Amino acid sequence: MRIIRYVAPNTRLALRGIRERLGDHAVILSSRRIAEGIEVTAGAEIAGAAVEPPATVAPAPAAAPAASAAAAPEAGAAALPDSLPPQPATEAIGQELKSLREMLETQVAQLAWSDLTRRMPVHAAILEELAAIGIGRDIAGRVSAQLPAGIDRTSARRFVLTALAQYLPVAAERSLEDGGRLAFIGATGVGKTTSLAKIAVRWSLRHSARELALIAADSARIGAHDELRALGELLGAAVYVPQRFGDLPQLLDELGRFRLVLIDTPGCSVRDPRFAQRLAVLANCASHLQSVLVLAASTQAAALEETVRRFAPANPASVLLTKLDEAASLGGALSVLIRARLPLLYVSEGQRVPEDLRPARALDLLSRAVALARDNGASADEDLLRRRFGKVAHGGT
Repeated sequence: MRIIRYVAPNTRLALRGIRERLGDHAVILSSRRIAEGIEVTAGAEIAGAAVEPPATVAPAPAAAPAASAAAAPEAGAAALPDSLPPQPATEAIGQELKSLREMLETQVAQLAWSDLTRRMPVHAAILEELAAIGIGRDIAGRVSAQLPAGIDRTSARRFVLTALAQYLPVAAERSLEDGGRLAFIGATGVGKTTSLAKIAVRWSLRHSARELALIAADSARIGAHDELRALGELLGAAVYVPQRFGDLPQLLDELGRFRLVLIDTPGCSVRDPRFAQRLAVLANCASHLQSVLVLAASTQAAALEETVRRFAPANPASVLLTKLDEAASLGGALSVLIRARLPLLYVSEGQRVPEDLRPARALDLLSRAVALARDNGASADEDLLRRRFGKVAHGGT
């Protein structure tokens, strides 16, 4: 491969010179601005590879004779017209360098993954299984790095599941035994109202419904108030409907006699202009109110990540995971909860009230994630493993 360094007053002239000396298949390796102008290093597959000293093109005088101007096209200047601005050329150089870097990173990742599968086959097999489950790359790399040396594959599976269970925070159900004030927050359609109804019925079966109050603060969905009124009549619990969402703090102060207060909030888009205002109201009530973030397990992990981030100003104390029965994979949702460090309070997997609501158990959820991946025939192909875990392997997993 022949490599040259070319110095010119501007990028256009530098590229023209490189093309004349190396041809149209030259690859830009680097570029930088120096006192003389632009220095570009390029290479091409030419017999007799060598690194040449930098070639310099002197700046053209301000006023060139007509004869010189006429001679320029004969020297090959037509390949890059003078009207071409330097900016696109600079962008081309940057794009070329980016492509080279990505190509190099891919090759390094492939080599690292192949080396890992040869040196540490159990680690590689565990990473493959975690990828099939849907566990995030960062979390999979963290737990696989803790595997003891010489461990067999069966023991490694048990070790990894135990480690993941320790990473997944779970809130004890007894936290509701003494009551409290819970506001169910989340995106539209994730099951906030249904989850509230399940918890209300569970409470009524164990305690007195006279100690339970329901607040219908969802004014966005048609019929939401009627659903809570019907539930309150069925249970014998009090139901309150604030005029505005901003009246919630004052209403809570008036309901001190109730042991448990459950609040149904609007399920609006995170891009709704009223969204930030509602979060601010909940945040101002944080001293005597706990927000429960309701997430649907059937939602893609990236969307769950955004939901957690958007609702963070409300300071959610726990999570309720719904629609387990509709999820094709659970690894992504569990990875989001592990990263967010939000305790999981309940899981829900159906519409029955209250049967389809149960306290969260970390090992049960992880075992279900494994079974779900197995039943669906989930797998990770070799190319995905190289791209996902090549960097992990290169880092010394």
